[in-house]
Amino acid sequence: MNSDPAPHIAAGATPPARRSLLRAALTGTAVLGAGLAVGAGPAAAASPVAARKRPTTAEEALRELAAGNRRWRTFRERHPDESAAVRQALTTGQHPFALVLGCIDSRVPPELVFDQGLGDLMTVRSAGQVLDEAVLGSLAYGVLELGIPLLMVLGHQSCGAVKATVQADESGEELPNHIQYLADRISPAIDRGKEGDARVDATIDANVRLVRSQLAAEPDLAAKVDSGALAVVGARYELTTQLVHRIG
Repeated sequence: MNSDPAPHIAAGATPPARRSLLRAALTGTAVLGAGLAVGAGPAAAASPVAARKRPTTAEEALRELAAGNRRWRTFRERHPDESAAVRQALTTGQHPFALVLGCIDSRVPPELVFDQGLGDLMTVRSAGQVLDEAVLGSLAYGVLELGIPLLMVLGHQSCGAVKATVQADESGEELPNHIQYLADRISPAIDRGKEGDARVDATIDANVRLVRSQLAAEPDLAAKVDSGALAVVGARYELTTQLVHRIG
């Protein structure tokens, strides 16, 4: 298929007992309450069956995402990992093979555009892929606690957050308070060498590169990249063709 460093997430800030409990809860290894099993039938009670083998390296993950996107854009989706057996197996843990930071746009759900299923992807979404402490903490959890080998920053064609940022920059108008927060973080990526729609389109790519560089510079993630345990890549989804391609 085809900055400023983010704040360091302090190690050891959480006591070991609480850290273990947090890890157990978020990985899904905590015991599920019996009350959640209302209506469970024979299929749900069957012996857990392991989900399909997931990629274990960034290269394998990229190949799987490319294959899934190919199925998506040619209308040959498999909708994997949705069976009763897989759902039951996933009650005891999760092993996602890729972490995707995408936009909130309703037209770009990562699980669909990559034709993946339950337990395959860990996704974090914010308008324009903007980073804040909650987003950074979520991404760091996927990498540091779950050992996910691939972190993809996924932008997309016709991004509304980027367009609003460019228009506000050109007009000098202040956006509503919380939306201005987004624009303030996207605005360093504005491509001032282009005009009109071309500026918006170029800024979408530049923003992906900016967020990718910010993540790659975050100390804990950078250490994983340096060791070869993690790849941080940028990509873009085209609404017109449904193609996902890499952004260098």
